[in-house]
Amino acid sequence: MKYSKPALSFSQQADLILKRGLVADRKLLISRLGDVNYYRLSAYWYTFRIPNDSRDRLYPGTSFETVWHRYVFDRHLRLIVMDAIERVEVSIRTRLTEHFTRKHGAFGYLKTCTFGPDFDIEDQDRLVSEIRRNTRRSREEFVRHFNEKYDNGDLPLWMAVEIMSFGNLLTLFRHLNRHDKQYIAQIYGLQAKVLESWLTVLNYIRNLCAHHGRLWNRELAIKPLIPKNKNHPAWHDPLTIPNERIFAVLSLLHYMMRCIAPQSSWRQRLLATIEQFEKDIQLGQMGFVDEWQNHAIWRQEEKAPT
Repeated sequence: MKYSKPALSFSQQADLILKRGLVADRKLLISRLGDVNYYRLSAYWYTFRIPNDSRDRLYPGTSFETVWHRYVFDRHLRLIVMDAIERVEVSIRTRLTEHFTRKHGAFGYLKTCTFGPDFDIEDQDRLVSEIRRNTRRSREEFVRHFNEKYDNGDLPLWMAVEIMSFGNLLTLFRHLNRHDKQYIAQIYGLQAKVLESWLTVLNYIRNLCAHHGRLWNRELAIKPLIPKNKNHPAWHDPLTIPNERIFAVLSLLHYMMRCIAPQSSWRQRLLATIEQFEKDIQLGQMGFVDEWQNHAIWRQEEKAPT
């Protein structure tokens, strides 16, 4: 069957969703649809759809105000999440580079032997090629200065890491030898496989946020490992934090922020945003557990913001 639905004007889109039961001021709804694509907004009223209804009707009383508040909350949440991811990313770049270059030298990343056994020559060639391509495209002053002064061609890792993508950084960490990987993970009080899992998830979430993707109510396509009870009982007190939705990501970011920037106001800003929109966002649909603020991972003394 070929797709044959016609394009609709904003007013026609508004009339369609009003017909399906959304309670809204038509003029305001048309204005909002002119600002935010119909199908982007539809994700926020999807949970109000009557199951198996052939006309896609919504439950009676479904308010556009609630739908819009969910959308606005999600936008604020992405900014808060991206702030924490940036801090985690910069910290990992810094710690990895310092350890790796002291042990393997400034250009050790060009040698396959400095990595784990699963990092073959093709994998390394691919990573080095991406770094070299980023170097050629870079307009950073430090890159220009290095190329003018030296004829190495390749940047030392402490420069190269600053023009790597998060994906490049993840590849670098993923293929470190076992001892190097565990050394870095222990800085954050984690096992290597847990930190690798978290970085993989954060790369996925970072890409979602960069493309304005929805975090609210999303089931994660890539799920983070939850540390084992014997190593991290806080993740299981009073119950194990589930890893299917964004609450798991917020929890691991909170854990990492306490390691990286314990004086940060990140937790307070997240709590304030949740409190502002809590009546409309249904925390359970984001994976939040009951009494989540009393969970051991989230209990902490309030500290002065930085």
